[in-house]
Amino acid sequence: MSGLYIHIPFCKRLCAYCDFHFSVSTARSGEMLSSLMREMELRAERGERLKNNGGRTLYFGGGTPTIYPVADIKRLSDKALSLFFDSVPDEWTIEANPDDLTSEYLAQLADIGVNRLSVGIQSFIDRDLLMMRRRHSARQGIEAIENARKAGFDNISLDLIYGLPGADADGWNCNLETAVNIGVTHIAAYHLSIEHRTILGKMAAKGQIAPVDEEESVLQYEMLEEKLAKAGFVHYEVSNFALQGFFSRHNSAYWEGHDYIGVGPSAHSYDGLSMRKNNAANNPKYIESIGRGVVPEETERLSEKDRYNEALITALRTARGLSPERIPESFAAEFRRKAEKYLASQMLVHEETYRIPTKHFLISDAIISDLIAD
Repeated sequence: MSGLYIHIPFCKRLCAYCDFHFSVSTARSGEMLSSLMREMELRAERGERLKNNGGRTLYFGGGTPTIYPVADIKRLSDKALSLFFDSVPDEWTIEANPDDLTSEYLAQLADIGVNRLSVGIQSFIDRDLLMMRRRHSARQGIEAIENARKAGFDNISLDLIYGLPGADADGWNCNLETAVNIGVTHIAAYHLSIEHRTILGKMAAKGQIAPVDEEESVLQYEMLEEKLAKAGFVHYEVSNFALQGFFSRHNSAYWEGHDYIGVGPSAHSYDGLSMRKNNAANNPKYIESIGRGVVPEETERLSEKDRYNEALITALRTARGLSPERIPESFAAEFRRKAEKYLASQMLVHEETYRIPTKHFLISDAIISDLIAD
């Protein structure tokens, strides 16, 4: 797969845990829309293309893409399809807030060709949603999924967060049961990370909240694995579970090292070989620069060690694991030496690939950090 990602850098409210790039002011949303379309033109003019003719994906992320009317989403997608696609994308995803997904809005999304939804539920418990400063209620979250299914969407992902301060196993069990029974095909479940720049980070610094302890984190993770496995979900990446046939093709392309183009403030691009580009994470700077006909990006040429380390970091997050072919000969001895203790303890297994068993995914970051080349 090759993918095109379009970043919509606006939200109606600042969530307490969020550390992504966005603005709660939509005063320049019209200028941003024009700038996103112009950036696509600039990239096409300088010869940027999606390489994989066998499969391509389109992904609208954010921020909150559904702050825009569907007519504006269509303007962006029409530009993307005309410049970067020679056929309908195999997978066309849009991230959405539940309270935006009215029956009318969903019908319009289906009409323009969107075939996958990623809905930011986070929790089906109102207490949790209030603590996270989410815009929607638990009831609205359920209704959004129900409305999406009625609109004909059969590829629906929802996000859940566990390890919340003050949340317990009973509440997490309720969230998992609701997610399984509501009829989605994909679940992205993230352990809360309290970042210092966020509202929760500032509360933690003042002693107003405390992260959950390790024992509770492990318990909630084990519940996650057990319940979703019983419901037929495959744990195919550290934070992602899906029914067979519904793995995220777009995100899988990232983890497998394929090329992608990122459009919008803070978006990243990768040529699949050694060139990475990062757009400025600043809305006014982005709009001004695009207005001058210049994509505000930094370019990084990856060394062989950079590419190897990125392969470790991405591939070992997946159940498929790291193919030996992705380990350069110059790093093979170092990898075998560092991997030895993890192979002995079964925290890393070697079959056709090297992979971390899913029961150890909760500590995968520590394992991967120890394996990367110095």
